[in-house]
Amino acid sequence: MAEFTMELNEEQREVRDWLHGFAADVIRPAAAEWDEREETPWPVIQEAAKVGIYSLDFYAQQYFDPTGLGIPMAMEELFWGDAGIALSIVGTGLAAVGVLANGTEEQIGTWIPQMYGDANDVKVAAFCSSEPDAGSDVASMRTRAVYDEAKDEWVLNGTKTWATNGGIANVHVVVAVVDAELGSKGHASFIVPPNTPGLSQGQKFKKHGIRASHTAEVVLEDVRVPGSCLLGGKEKLDERLARARERAKAGGERVKNAAMATFEASRPAVGAMAVGTARAAYEVALEYAKTREQFGRPIIDNQGVAFQLADMRTSVDAARLLVWRASWMAINGKPFTAAEGSQSKLFASETAKKVTAQALQILGGNGYTREYPVERMHRDAAIYTIFEGTSEIQRLVIARTVSGMSIR
Repeated sequence: MAEFTMELNEEQREVRDWLHGFAADVIRPAAAEWDEREETPWPVIQEAAKVGIYSLDFYAQQYFDPTGLGIPMAMEELFWGDAGIALSIVGTGLAAVGVLANGTEEQIGTWIPQMYGDANDVKVAAFCSSEPDAGSDVASMRTRAVYDEAKDEWVLNGTKTWATNGGIANVHVVVAVVDAELGSKGHASFIVPPNTPGLSQGQKFKKHGIRASHTAEVVLEDVRVPGSCLLGGKEKLDERLARARERAKAGGERVKNAAMATFEASRPAVGAMAVGTARAAYEVALEYAKTREQFGRPIIDNQGVAFQLADMRTSVDAARLLVWRASWMAINGKPFTAAEGSQSKLFASETAKKVTAQALQILGGNGYTREYPVERMHRDAAIYTIFEGTSEIQRLVIARTVSGMSIR
């Protein structure tokens, strides 16, 4: 087990500086254009693939960093560059986490490489969980997976929504109901391979922020996938469902479902994304306050501005520490006895919204225009309190965990 530390080692610092350089030199110059175009920035993703950032190897190296800081460090630097483009680069990672959290070694080795492609032919992947009537309320999920024993195939039907890379992905990871009587405990995750008949893109959403990231509905109409595409395998699923049925009869402990296993593993990473956006806005506001003059002096000379910047920096640093703690705990197998993963995501998300709003206020009229990046950062930050579990859901998870009560 790695000791908890707040100091990056030499290798981590080199990776951080490399990512920061890519974010500054490649992502930031392209940010405004792709935000306006509201399209997937394929050229930027390809550049990331060429230098090794968009790759299975890089992701694995960061994911298995024994300190747990590889992923949050990478997320912070890329999202410091721009949230929309960064999400296009890392969005595949959520599908990869879905396979890592639920799949067998063979499935991990087979499907994750296909999610990324290579530098000459980049691919993306999508994790499909939310539905039009089932976002935070995962128990209301309607997408069904029915096993055809004669053909050893699963048949999927339903509509997913809010899917990053949905419809344009090479590989889709779909969460579906296999036993409706068990509610959220009766869910399982499936791989939908490339070019599988019956899967199509529905509505593509025009969003308030992170507009360079493709978000769409995914429609599944009699989608047939081989039995081997059930993540974890049927034997493991049958055992899990049997335990869930027994515990349901006895009124016993909760059983994790497939979607929640993915979200629990990714919440600190989302917190790190929020930290990157908040830090970027703080830095813009700090530089602006030091150079913008009113009444014959820089506006940072006014306590009203200076104190805001002090609070912004304090909040950003506190959010990072919560993210790092949760990430270290996760990689070292420490149980989240106080929902530390949700704590990190909640605090960092709320910090991003607040800090970007403060940055916009410090820039005044200039901050409200698209001539300055804080307007885009402010729009982008709104998503952090919504996706992968709203702030309200994080508070619910934390409250239930620390109290042991079934709070609703």
